[in-house]
Amino acid sequence: MVMIPLPLAGTGSSPSINGGHDVDDVVAPIEVGDPTIIHGEAGGSMVRRSVLPGGVRVLTEAMPGQRSATIGFWVGVGSRDEQDGQRGSTHFLEHLLFKGTKRRSAMDIASAFDEVGGESNAATAKESTCYFARVLDTDLPLAIDVIADMVTSAVLDPDELEQERDVILEEIAMDADDAADVAHERFVEAVLGEHALARPIGGTPETIGEIGREAVLEHYQQFYTPGELVITVAGSVDHDAVCQQVLEALAAGGWDLPEGASPVERRSTVPVEIHGSQRIDVIRRPVEQVNIIMGCPGIVATDERRHVMSVLNAVLGGGMSSRLFQEIREKRGLVYSTYSFSAAYSDAGYFGMYAGCAPAKTERVIKLLATELEWLAAEGITEEELRKAVGQLSGGMVLAMEDPGSRMSRLGRAELVTGVFHDIDESLERVKAVTREQVQELASLLAARPRTITVVGPFDSPADFGM
Repeated sequence: MVMIPLPLAGTGSSPSINGGHDVDDVVAPIEVGDPTIIHGEAGGSMVRRSVLPGGVRVLTEAMPGQRSATIGFWVGVGSRDEQDGQRGSTHFLEHLLFKGTKRRSAMDIASAFDEVGGESNAATAKESTCYFARVLDTDLPLAIDVIADMVTSAVLDPDELEQERDVILEEIAMDADDAADVAHERFVEAVLGEHALARPIGGTPETIGEIGREAVLEHYQQFYTPGELVITVAGSVDHDAVCQQVLEALAAGGWDLPEGASPVERRSTVPVEIHGSQRIDVIRRPVEQVNIIMGCPGIVATDERRHVMSVLNAVLGGGMSSRLFQEIREKRGLVYSTYSFSAAYSDAGYFGMYAGCAPAKTERVIKLLATELEWLAAEGITEEELRKAVGQLSGGMVLAMEDPGSRMSRLGRAELVTGVFHDIDESLERVKAVTREQVQELASLLAARPRTITVVGPFDSPADFGM
């Protein structure tokens, strides 16, 4: 059971199992071919980390018995990093990088993975962007070459940009037709207020319609650099070979990779003041089912209570035996879907509860959501609920680790966000260490914060449903 601190971006070396560095240590960069073993897990899984010339970080997790590998090229930039005139450019780039490079057309990129039975995709988030692929282990060099080409050498063709603008506008329109998506987006905006995390990841129809190629290009050139790049691989993988292939692919893309260069610093994890807002927002939509979200500011990604939050969510709204599901759906038949959730970022986060119901049941459902949170804060949870929650979370955690993609993502999050890698045993122990008192204390904190309610349905104001 080992918790390994990864060095801060900008330091370079990696801690070893037998004598790790503190995260504040400044140590020499690791050379290619000399990766430090930072952790070994049960079953022979081995995690290794190197900082390559240029400050490129590579983390691999070798999983014995696998015949495939999942690789991700992470850039620590998300929608929160966009400046005025660039809103939506991060997501725009996610689309455009698949549209051609100096060496490959869009069809070449698509065919490269289709021809080997592989899968490729990308995801834009509020604080990062990831281009990833899953392939046979023998095709991992191909995946490295193709994605590195996309990351280093995208042409951002003006005609492709205009075509993709229409595609993204269609994507935004599709989301706007989904009342649940609208509720979540507007809820986050209301809770986080003026914080950059409140902005929609994909931009708005207005920002996407106005953004020009120069703004997208400037965003690309600013953030798609060696020091920003993190590459994580899990599955059947040889660390040394991956490092060499990455260096060759990035050099072929024209990137300057000076020896001794450091990665960029990680984001600040000092929580900012998010006060929330005591309000009810109504968004009129001609729908048959009202979508309701109630919540408040939450905790940040590095908060020591994040495992407590996981247990709280499992008990309150994490499954069919959860309180929300049992009280609102099973006992009263008021909804089909109800759950609780939380999202944590480097310096802010939020917590919420969702329910979808018929318009006539809106007021009652809102009151029940509030009642369940307040009851949890006042009375806490039972030993039986704690036991079930720990079992649910532990089982989900272990099952997720059977998938190389989950392990690849775990490495990326550890490197970009927390700077700390937890092995599965350590994570399980942290969940098992959560107490009833901790859950009640966190529930009390959340229940006392200003409560934002977002309602998407056939209403013009709260008075239309009795509030």
